[in-house]
Amino acid sequence: MPNELFDAAKYDAAPSDSAPRPQPEAQTPVAEPAPPALADVPLAGGRRSPLDFDGEWQRVSPRYVVVEIVGTIVFGLVVAVIAAVLWLLAGQTWALWVGAVLLLVTVLNLIFEPRRVRSIGYQLRADDLLFRRGILFQRFVAVPYGRMQLVDITRGPVARWLGLADLKFVTAAATTAVAIPGLRESDAEDLRDRLVELAESRRAGL
Repeated sequence: MPNELFDAAKYDAAPSDSAPRPQPEAQTPVAEPAPPALADVPLAGGRRSPLDFDGEWQRVSPRYVVVEIVGTIVFGLVVAVIAAVLWLLAGQTWALWVGAVLLLVTVLNLIFEPRRVRSIGYQLRADDLLFRRGILFQRFVAVPYGRMQLVDITRGPVARWLGLADLKFVTAAATTAVAIPGLRESDAEDLRDRLVELAESRRAGL
């Protein structure tokens, strides 16, 4: 009998399954470091990304606005003459409306020409030339010096009258052909000689 009472007391003292269990400590989430910006990621050989635009942009001559305005006006006059001929001689009424729309586009282009010229620029970086142009939709082209195959200077009649020239250079890939317009003739010649020198030195090091 005493043994039965002892066993019952031992059974009653056993911990119940409903007793609260210790909860694990809450872990504070660790924030992962943000990935570096693409422009800050060094490429192979220590080169910077083509999206690194921190350098100083070289602008084209402000007189290049005259070249663009003259070209736009000539285009508008040609469109107006063609539309007038089709309307007066051939009786094509639609030509009048098409000509009016194109003339409106021409006027808008004339308004934005100065700003479009100011958006043109280039940088001579350590391993490539970076070129940009455009207002709403900007285009950036990075051309490695070692891939340049041809550097040429062209002059149109209006640009030659203003003392300006265009510098054109192409690489093995036709999609990377770039023309820097509106350079002063002396600047275009100096830049051409500099690019030829850089291209020869890079090809010799390959």
